Amino acid sequence: MNVLIWFKRDLRAHDHPALTLAAGLGAVLPLYIVEPDYWALPDTSARQWAFTAECLEDLRTQLAGIGAPLLVRVGEAQAVLQRLCQQHNITRIVSHQETGNAFSYARDRRIAAWANASGIMWDEVPQSNVVRGPSRRNPPDPFNAAPQLDPPALNALPGLAPGLIPTARALRLSEDKCAHRQHGGRAQGVALLQSFLTQRGAPYRLANASPLTAERACSRLSPHLANGSLSLREVTQATQSRAAEHPGGLWPGAIASFQTRLTARDAALQSLEDTPSYETRCLHPAAELLRRNSDAARLSAWAQGETGLPFIDACLRYLAATGWLNFRARAAVIACASYHLWLDWRVTGALLARRLTDYEPGIHWPQVQLQSGTTGLNTPRIYNPVKQGLDQDPTGAFTRRWLPELSNVPDAYLQAPWRWSGAGSVLGRRYPEPIVDITTAQREAREAVCRISRKPTPRPARPERVEMIERASAHAPKRSQPKHGQLSLDLP
Repeated sequence: MNVLIWFKRDLRAHDHPALTLAAGLGAVLPLYIVEPDYWALPDTSARQWAFTAECLEDLRTQLAGIGAPLLVRVGEAQAVLQRLCQQHNITRIVSHQETGNAFSYARDRRIAAWANASGIMWDEVPQSNVVRGPSRRNPPDPFNAAPQLDPPALNALPGLAPGLIPTARALRLSEDKCAHRQHGGRAQGVALLQSFLTQRGAPYRLANASPLTAERACSRLSPHLANGSLSLREVTQATQSRAAEHPGGLWPGAIASFQTRLTARDAALQSLEDTPSYETRCLHPAAELLRRNSDAARLSAWAQGETGLPFIDACLRYLAATGWLNFRARAAVIACASYHLWLDWRVTGALLARRLTDYEPGIHWPQVQLQSGTTGLNTPRIYNPVKQGLDQDPTGAFTRRWLPELSNVPDAYLQAPWRWSGAGSVLGRRYPEPIVDITTAQREAREAVCRISRKPTPRPARPERVEMIERASAHAPKRSQPKHGQLSLDLP
């Protein structure tokens, strides 16, 4: 049997259940499809593609070492798969299950329909504890407890041209300078995991809140988990092994805190799997009345890090230059955009997504809604931008690094320069005055969100994926639902 193994966001050969399954079925064709329509979405970017391309180069080397080249093809996924299956007499496709955005779901829906109509079996193999449909009622044994899988030996199909990995320019992606972006590839991820668990991670529990200390103390594994150059299982088990060594000092608290975050990752992905409308609709329906239009000037100022709120601007400029922000800083910039600037979370969420090298829809969109007060599940989290700066950057080192125009502002006024007697020499000249009065904006936002929160929150209706699909891909053909694959999902 000739089998096609379709790589998506699982760019590794180690601990890859779908690859192991494919290797045992017959001759294997490993494939990655570069989809120009995906890379034209508002939540994708050149910096994300650069990281992905590095992962692909590394994966190509990994696969060559176990017997088969990685094919890279550019085009619409169904057309690419159909052509390769016809050319090489492929009757079975294997891939991992993917919890992605509306586009990836629409694409998988089309592929499932085509495969079913063409008599091609498509196996979607779980690679995490995220589960679908009826299996939610009888969850499987914890995925991360199973042994890791070594890269299997592959029997390659002969005569295949690997194909070029396109550049960002070839994909017509906008210029996206990110001078301090992390680099992709399994070797990079393994090195980060090792250094975090043996050196960098000791102060993790205490240092992950401030962007100044989090840069080193956090694991920085998130883009590797999002792109799959590392498996969550190997990270989880490496962390468990480190805990079993009983290291002293700060390590026990750091490891326990990190393990909590790893568990929360699957829970976040499960939330999008169960409620896919997180990406497009407020979880609390009444919250749709809150922010109907976004002020273009405020949105532009926020995007450029020119709001006049120093800590928020420093975080946004840091994100633009690095492709990463620690969790507390992400919460602060989202909350400021949603509450103080009263911007639509869908617009700011997409902008943040394309600047994040580690963009993971299942983590990103639930958090964006939570920090924007649209879930109806929590008391509004309205962070005071000045207090956040004082708490998370008490020496002002982070703020001054990314806002050099405030170099002459005394420490006591750095996070609120408008209170400084010499503000006229800086504000409105080298650095903008605040675009909102934070006290007034915070009060008005709290009142508006609390009015919504007091209304009863109905149980979210089971989302109709078709609506999301139509928005993501208006040209998707209408087909009957097949009996297997993603079309058969019974999402609660």
